[in-house]
Amino acid sequence: MPEHERNEERQQLRPAPLLFEPSEATADPEHFFDLESMDDPRALLTRSTELALAFRAAADRAVEFQAIAAAQLADPRRFDRLTPADVAERAQWTEDYAKKMIEFGRDLLRDADTP
Repeated sequence: MPEHERNEERQQLRPAPLLFEPSEATADPEHFFDLESMDDPRALLTRSTELALAFRAAADRAVEFQAIAAAQLADPRRFDRLTPADVAERAQWTEDYAKKMIEFGRDLLRDADTP
């Protein structure tokens, strides 16, 4: 495998940076949104619950964007469309999952076009 392909693969496997957390804080592996410094268990539960819900919502939204992108890439009207197998390979999914995501993305796009 050429070096540039290995570098691209490594970049794809890294988690996305959390842009709202200061970069200095991420240098400390024990740091997580300042939760480790909270002494009040009530406040800790409240804040950690807020973060968990925010991450779930962000993950759900990211999956929707994945589905939309998959549907757009597999659109039969595109001259450079990808097959479900190609989409699966690009996203590191199984082909069956790619087919489901493409259909989900088509549904989302259809719903967005409906007034």
